[in-house]
Amino acid sequence: MKFYPEGHLIVKAENQFALQNAAALSDAMRDQRILEARSLICDNEHNLIVDLKCMRGIIPREECALGIREGTVRDIAIISRVNKPVCFVITDFIRDAEGKITAVLSRRKAQERCLAQYIAGLKRGDVIDVRITHLEPFGAFADIGCGIVSLLPIDAISVSRINHPRERFTVGTDIRAVIRAKEDNRITLSHKELLGTWMQNAERFRTGETVAGIVRSVESYGIFIELTPNLAGLAELRENVRAGQQASVFIKSILPGRMKIKLVIVECFDYDYKPEPPVYFFTGNHMDTFVYSPAECEKRIETTF
Repeated sequence: MKFYPEGHLIVKAENQFALQNAAALSDAMRDQRILEARSLICDNEHNLIVDLKCMRGIIPREECALGIREGTVRDIAIISRVNKPVCFVITDFIRDAEGKITAVLSRRKAQERCLAQYIAGLKRGDVIDVRITHLEPFGAFADIGCGIVSLLPIDAISVSRINHPRERFTVGTDIRAVIRAKEDNRITLSHKELLGTWMQNAERFRTGETVAGIVRSVESYGIFIELTPNLAGLAELRENVRAGQQASVFIKSILPGRMKIKLVIVECFDYDYKPEPPVYFFTGNHMDTFVYSPAECEKRIETTF
């Protein structure tokens, strides 16, 4: 079975079929299939109430996530799932005094299976599909499968430095990421290695062109302008330029041997663009090394997984 970040299964035909009626849910329980549905309420005992279309489902608090039972995960991990898809397996059906049936669900069991059958087999350098769940100043958190979350540090998002992950992603964005580190089943992600080398990005531009950019930093010796998430050039100093501004820049020269692009600022202005979907140069499922610097450049920038 393939494991996905939460939200992928809910739109699948087989998932929707399983929620049609009690008989289909009973078959799913017998087969211990992982399903998804939207959680509606976190009650005062921190149980999740789930909309199964044909009936109500309940995920008892300790079954809401790995670590809740052990006390290593806080209840905010339950509360934050309200009005979002949750994965689960059905463990039982209970009937109240009025004859109303409720399905008893376990998200924890789905996560345990994901850990054992998928995450345990991952290794450094593997490239996987993830979904951004929330953003912090120090990095982005991403669902790597069944609601199990890993950190993508801010310095691993792109070669061009940013002040906050929201400059690259929004919550719910589906991206690819490479496993940078793994300790037991705790995974740290990286992203910049998938966005292309210096040369791959530089080949998108030509000397003499005027192109769009983002001011990333103003230094005493010049102004760094991002042309792509993995490529920046240096422009001469100019007054009233601030980091975060949009820019139009003239490409004066492209120097692979020195890994430099010289720019001239035509105009800078304030405008907020929404993050664009990442452009990936690497499309495989595993990488052992990533060499960012051009072959003719004396300086070698390399990541080894």
